[in-house]
Amino acid sequence: MSLTITGRNLEITPAIREYVNTKTARVLRHFDQVIDSQVTLSIEPLKHTAEITLRLRGKDLHCEASDQNLYAAIDLLVDKADRLVIKHKSKAQDHGNEAIKRQEITT
Repeated sequence: MSLTITGRNLEITPAIREYVNTKTARVLRHFDQVIDSQVTLSIEPLKHTAEITLRLRGKDLHCEASDQNLYAAIDLLVDKADRLVIKHKSKAQDHGNEAIKRQEITT
């Protein structure tokens, strides 16, 4: 997975880059088929925003989080992305289209 980190009105320091790398590694524990991810960090007065776009095969997942602290915004973002990836994975593994002879017959 390639990770691109972009900053708006913010210089990306090595500490921020390392923090984002370690936190986004948690998403890969649940789903390893992420092709590309783009993280955008921005600072506005009293509002720090973090956004992520995960490119999967056939789908792009996007989420964003805001907080007064940049590190807290990154934590919230990774939590949201983790839940989104788990939801996507469960939908992809859903066996609702099984063959008729394998479905349970209810009478």
